Amino acid sequence: MATGTSDSRSLPVPAERPAARGRASAKGEQTRARLIAAARTLLAGDGSVPFTTRNVASAGGVTHGMCHYHFHDRTDLILAVVEDIRPEWIAPLERAVEAPGSFAERAERVVALLTRPEGADLSRLHSALHWFALNDDRVRAALAQEYRQWRACFVALFQVLADERGDGLDPRPLGEAAAAGVDGLAAIEALDPEVDAGAVVRTLVLGPATAAGTGR
Repeated sequence: MATGTSDSRSLPVPAERPAARGRASAKGEQTRARLIAAARTLLAGDGSVPFTTRNVASAGGVTHGMCHYHFHDRTDLILAVVEDIRPEWIAPLERAVEAPGSFAERAERVVALLTRPEGADLSRLHSALHWFALNDDRVRAALAQEYRQWRACFVALFQVLADERGDGLDPRPLGEAAAAGVDGLAAIEALDPEVDAGAVVRTLVLGPATAAGTGR
């Protein structure tokens, strides 16, 4: 078979420049971040502005079409917010439990973290997410997964206590009970700020160890 000559060779098709792709990607990420921030603001608001993709787009300073380019519908936006706030409430708890130390040392870190005042915006945001979870199966599934991860932190904490005691203590019911108590406390505090949250959290977390004579 004859080979082609230099005159018959096709000219190479210019490849897309990596720098251009990088700029487009960075701009897209910035737009997405602005929309998530706007969604957080609306969700944590007083409800006077309905949570719609159009209102999120307006608050984020982008067109409605661009909002739908990044998020198919408002549920997609809510799911992005659920993921976005994970570093603010679950990740710190995971770090407090996973860092080295005895049960008492880890428990003290957890108590210090949980008794830190929660910002009003984050508190309202959680309330809004719970409301949407009641009416949207996708939001409910996503939020349920987040809370499973949250409860797992408490179970892991009491696993340390179980390992120290070595008497067959089951950490799951203790961890689940502590997580439920802390969740309920947040709702009570919203209604009655005079509740001694520090004392309640300390009892929930350190009570089992103290009863066993191993806590501080």
